[in-house]
Amino acid sequence: MPADPITVVGIGADGWPGLAAPARQALESAEVLLGSPRQLALLTQLELGALRVAWSLPLSEGLPRLLGEYRGRRVCVLASGDPTFHGIGTTLVRLLGADAVHVIPHPSSVSLACARLGWAQDQVQVVSLVTNPSERLHPHLHPARRILVLSRGAQSPTEVADLLVARGYGASRFTVLEQLGAPTERIHTTQAAEWSATVDPLNVVAVECPADAPVLSTVPGLPDDAYEHDGQLTKREVRAVSLSRLAPVPGQLLWDIGGGAGSIAIEWSRHHASCRAIAVERDPDRAKRLERNVAALGAAVHVVEGSAPAALEGLEQPDAIFVGGGATAAGMIDTCWNALRPGGRLVANGVTLETEALIAQWYQTYGGDLIRLHVERASPVGRLTGWRPAMPVTIWSVTK
Repeated sequence: MPADPITVVGIGADGWPGLAAPARQALESAEVLLGSPRQLALLTQLELGALRVAWSLPLSEGLPRLLGEYRGRRVCVLASGDPTFHGIGTTLVRLLGADAVHVIPHPSSVSLACARLGWAQDQVQVVSLVTNPSERLHPHLHPARRILVLSRGAQSPTEVADLLVARGYGASRFTVLEQLGAPTERIHTTQAAEWSATVDPLNVVAVECPADAPVLSTVPGLPDDAYEHDGQLTKREVRAVSLSRLAPVPGQLLWDIGGGAGSIAIEWSRHHASCRAIAVERDPDRAKRLERNVAALGAAVHVVEGSAPAALEGLEQPDAIFVGGGATAAGMIDTCWNALRPGGRLVANGVTLETEALIAQWYQTYGGDLIRLHVERASPVGRLTGWRPAMPVTIWSVTK
């Protein structure tokens, strides 16, 4: 470790009294103290010799400049709670490297909340809304689950309560914990449907979902009526098979080309909180509908309006690609194959003779797996019931 790494001190809402000896020593020996206005205000009564510098948001712009300005001096950075748990400690390590950052952790808001509630931390789903929209909560709503939501401010509890009510989770036990660890700590408990209080910006929301709440699984193959669509939708059974071949992996990125209603991109992203997708859709109305589906289902999907393959230029390199529309466009598969990372998966679906002919050529060129999927659904035939077949779908999948 370098002689004078940047020290990151986790601090709670109780300020100096809650700090252990190593954290106090770091603050007392610092020449420059960086932090948010709220964090610096926790230490206003102390006679510290450090220059106090408040940063402004977004940190991605101001932080590198401040680090450069005070390079060579003993810098101490204040962080809320545990600096490497949704905190600035991780940002600094990414910018400077682990050897250049010394972290002194403090109990996180999650550990404090679980201590107050008697919850087992390893059985709790943590969702951060500090930099994410409240819709990202959707994939984590399941019967009898416990969720801790890291708020971005005083408005977050109301946003979360409204979302719960809209999803049929209004009966959830709803607890808001303010100023955890401080003398001004307060805890409110009610049902989500009854929430109406005004709270401090520094808060955490705890949700206990009812056991009889509606089920919307993260397993591929959501009901077709979970999506707003105009018929341009990869149907449930075909979607499940296609996603099994795309093989979602935490942390990976998917391109969904010819996004339509966005079902493939959305269900890829719902597989894990770190999964992301880019959906490319050329029709403006469908692109807007796709964005509404993304919000309604809480997926990490970025929508690009444009025609592939031209619209693919400059996009982040994918780990998997789904071609659900536009497969007959000139150069489509060659462009996708060249963009795909080694070990990446490509899946193309076809229902027309023209697309099937191209898929057969690609199969001969690149190899992989080729199947044809037939689905029949029961439906009324007069007073009785019979089988109505959907159009067969040819699915080609290959690993680079």
